[in-house]
Amino acid sequence: MLAQRTDLLKSSGIAAAMAAAEAATASGHKVIDLTIGEIWSDLVPSVRDGAIVAVSRNVNRYTESIGLMDLRHALASKLSAETAQPWSVDEVAVTNGAKQALFNTMLAILNPGDEVLIPAPYWRTFPDQTILAGGTPVFVETRHNDFVPRLTDLEAAVTSKTKAIVVNTPNNPTGAIYNRDILAAIGQLAVDRDFWIVFDECYGAFAHAPHIHHPMISVAPHARNRILIVNSFSKSLALTGWRIGYLAGPKAVISAVKELQSLSTSNPNVIAQHAVLHHLKFGDHAFELALQRKVASARSLGLSILSALREVPLPKAQGGIFFYLDLGRLQQRARANRREFIGDDVAHALLMEAGVATVPGTAFGDPTGIRVSYGVELELLDRGLQRLTETLNRWG
Repeated sequence: MLAQRTDLLKSSGIAAAMAAAEAATASGHKVIDLTIGEIWSDLVPSVRDGAIVAVSRNVNRYTESIGLMDLRHALASKLSAETAQPWSVDEVAVTNGAKQALFNTMLAILNPGDEVLIPAPYWRTFPDQTILAGGTPVFVETRHNDFVPRLTDLEAAVTSKTKAIVVNTPNNPTGAIYNRDILAAIGQLAVDRDFWIVFDECYGAFAHAPHIHHPMISVAPHARNRILIVNSFSKSLALTGWRIGYLAGPKAVISAVKELQSLSTSNPNVIAQHAVLHHLKFGDHAFELALQRKVASARSLGLSILSALREVPLPKAQGGIFFYLDLGRLQQRARANRREFIGDDVAHALLMEAGVATVPGTAFGDPTGIRVSYGVELELLDRGLQRLTETLNRWG
């Protein structure tokens, strides 16, 4: 009796990994959870102050469906500074996190049968939302090129049905950062072949030196009318639970998104909107810089520990908050001993033998990897990665 679209929905691999960690904990195992994509942090003082001010003023009414006008002005100013391109308020929509920005985008631009290029490994939300919007995901493998797509592979994947490409940099799950050359090439390909670029830069605040995160529009300004920017404050301000994100792009798309959002969720949480607006007006960026240093320190600690892995290459972790471990060599060694396994088996063993919860690469369309978050407390990260390293060095 359910709608056919519900058959398209499969449980998230990340959610499954988190549930497995919770079940193991409930059964008495002491588990260090390295699955979740968020940063352990206190609340941003300027965000907290903005929320308190809004509550004290009895703020409790609807806003425009795509957000407070003042907040959209502040976001337009933020985008103008970051991209060196002018932005207006009617090119910005505030959303309930980046996921809604992405879903609104797919609903606004896709017709049944349209194809969306998605570099793999990928965040599961991209193909699932494409399918729910009536589109067809077309995966472009990146493992052979340090998890960044080659232009020749993208060109080969483009067809007359191609409507968009998803560009996620810094990438979840791999941590890869796209350099200026590939971003410029993608921009030109989109112009030449007439399709959209959905540019997800939610981890853009965490590009680890010497790597640099480049806003797509700064690199390919001639493709501006084809670029849709998706971002949020979930990572940059460690506000995952507040659900404030935004979409920026051509006015026609934002207008369509306004209607979609009005019919689905109405406006994002009004207190969260006022809180983020207060931060954008009065915050001094000290919190963001401290958070970036914190994440960089966790990455350095993690890489130091993971360097002891014998059959798993040290992840590059150029950006974001994840280590993506390539199990290919470990699988080859096991195969020589007439054993077969995929990332799910390794993740299960890490959970049950080492008490460390990770996300298998099958959650990202890749059976030969596992994702490990370094957004947790340093002491937990230290213990978790030590256990992980010891366990993987016994595998194969």
